[in-house]
Amino acid sequence: MKIRSAEFIISAVHPAQWPKDGLPEIALAGRSNVGKSSLINRMLNRKNLARTSQKPGKTQTLNFYRVNDAFYFVDVPGYGYAAVSKKDRAAWGKALDDYFTNNERLRAVVQLVDFRHPPTANDVQMYEFLKYYQIPAILVATKSDKVPRGRQQKHVKIIKETLRIEADVPIVIFSSQTGAGKDELWNEIEKRLGQ
Repeated sequence: MKIRSAEFIISAVHPAQWPKDGLPEIALAGRSNVGKSSLINRMLNRKNLARTSQKPGKTQTLNFYRVNDAFYFVDVPGYGYAAVSKKDRAAWGKALDDYFTNNERLRAVVQLVDFRHPPTANDVQMYEFLKYYQIPAILVATKSDKVPRGRQQKHVKIIKETLRIEADVPIVIFSSQTGAGKDELWNEIEKRLGQ
């Protein structure tokens, strides 16, 4: 995909704040520190459009990025970070449930998992949630530059087995550092957007 424009629109907490222009949305979900912001920046050819942080759990709102005035990337709060209060986690949970289950504009969820490690219990829970609500998923294994090429297929097998992924769900091996997997991920996103 050729990126002509990409801009941050809003950090939203409540549905009333979500953009009202009806453009389709691709959400990005993953545990804190899995590399969502880095992936957004790499996909959109921007250095600092999405803020990266060394501190996990930084994204606490739904962050909307309008791409080519045609669709949104929506960065959702990272899951599985224990330093966030139970009250905050409960509030996020409600907002995310609303976003994922009552959203006609949502075309797919890009679920990021850290390629270096087996998926966590939270990764499994997220994938089960998407499956239960029949939300199309694209699995992205991030930080692939940290896994030697000879071990990558073994890591893919572990992801497939741990998450019990259906045959039609793509797994994209991705690196924000090298750009590996970028074109493949755009192809999958374009399919979901009907482009």
